[in-house]
Amino acid sequence: MTEILLIHPPVSKPCEPPAGIARLAGALKAHGGNYRVIDASIEGLRFLLSGRAEAGDTWTRRAYRHLEENISFLSNGGAFENQGRYIRAVTEINRVLADRSAPRSSQVSLSNFTHATLSPVKSSDLLRSAEVPEDNVFFPYFSGRLAAVFERHAPDAVGFSLNYLSQALTTFAMLGFLKKLDPSVKIILGGGLVTSWVRGGGWRNPFAGLVDDLVAGPGEEAILALAGSEISPDRFLPDYGVFRDYSYLSPRPVVPLSTSSGCYWGQCSFCPERAEANRFTGLPVEQALDDMEALTAGEPSCLIHICDNAMSPSLLRGMASRGRGSPWYGFARIHPSLADPDFCSALRRSGCVMLKLGIESGDQRVLDELGKGIRLDNAAKVLRAVSGAGIATYVYLLFGTPPEDEAAACRTLEFIAGNREYVDFLNLSIFNLPKNSPEALCLNTFDFSEGDLSLYQGFVHPRGWDRKRVRRFLEKRFRRDPDIARIVRRDPPSFTSNHAPFFTGNIL
Repeated sequence: MTEILLIHPPVSKPCEPPAGIARLAGALKAHGGNYRVIDASIEGLRFLLSGRAEAGDTWTRRAYRHLEENISFLSNGGAFENQGRYIRAVTEINRVLADRSAPRSSQVSLSNFTHATLSPVKSSDLLRSAEVPEDNVFFPYFSGRLAAVFERHAPDAVGFSLNYLSQALTTFAMLGFLKKLDPSVKIILGGGLVTSWVRGGGWRNPFAGLVDDLVAGPGEEAILALAGSEISPDRFLPDYGVFRDYSYLSPRPVVPLSTSSGCYWGQCSFCPERAEANRFTGLPVEQALDDMEALTAGEPSCLIHICDNAMSPSLLRGMASRGRGSPWYGFARIHPSLADPDFCSALRRSGCVMLKLGIESGDQRVLDELGKGIRLDNAAKVLRAVSGAGIATYVYLLFGTPPEDEAAACRTLEFIAGNREYVDFLNLSIFNLPKNSPEALCLNTFDFSEGDLSLYQGFVHPRGWDRKRVRRFLEKRFRRDPDIARIVRRDPPSFTSNHAPFFTGNIL
């Protein structure tokens, strides 16, 4: 039987198990597959954090001295009782990671990894990382770890789940090492970032000879075929048991669960899901609810993180009608049902502690031109109803889109300030133009990166509202508004929305 090793590579936020790998493991488990799983992200971060300070300034020495205490505070919930204490814990852990990674021309944090000279959007740099894996900051960890696994278990194939740019350089260093360790091993590369590469248009595989197969989209069928299973993955539960021995940096066990792929709305302009032709598919609502109950049956204290691009209205209705369950949070579009206080109260009773809401803009013209399907008067009602039900709101705003100008951005400021008592957290983003989006044909575009794997491109803003002006507006006006500044400061550094539920007062 084919032995498969599944790897979640560094770096991603070490606060919960990886949902993608858990699904692949669940598919293999349901069909009798032979597999092992390594969360190399949290293992790699723990390895870097195991070192001692050799020199450094007073701040760095203090960060090392308080390291174990800070890690414990994030894991047992002590840091969430006081935001200042939380910020200090995260900042000092990041200081240790920065100190440990600097000698290898790298910058590692709890949520990111960058290199001084290598870029994750250049295929030549990824291949360079594979050629000299010993230059990677995580090499002392993964070389020993993978060598031991191959000596003991001799897997026939290794699957990497590559979702973020922060994982790319280390992923290729690891697979380069594996090809030297065992040239016969089959390397499979999948995950969200790989999907964006392959489906982004004009794809030419630069990794032939190093990567045996690139999988775009859900990988269950591909992994079962590799394992020799002829049964399609009709229904199965993600396998989180393989992550039970990992100590993630959250005060409760977190169970990430995807009940759908793609986006049920699918009508927004400049949507990456549309550009990549990712069709919406979702579990039947009853099955999704049953899966939640099954996954949390042995972990009554866990927090469910629903990872859908947007929870469908039917799923929200199902959650509202199911009665008391484990605490949960997820992303939802502004929908008329969420403006109903009784409906929101039912969601709260079901365990909802926080909703992430994509409002994007406080200007109706901008929302209409972007095809968001949002009415601002309804968005204000949703914020009041959700907040009034005791559910925290994590609001997403997007600045610098083609239809926006400074006046529209000012109206967004006014909208948030006017609804400040109903907004608990804010995520402020600057628009990136996806390559190959149909709407880009109407813009004057240019490449702002030399990387052949870049997912975005620059454009001349039709209203002169370029990135430099947007950044200045956000720093000089938006963030400095006294009502908004208080909200912005609440956002947990590094972990952002993943740790925000623990600050709501609803679950700790």
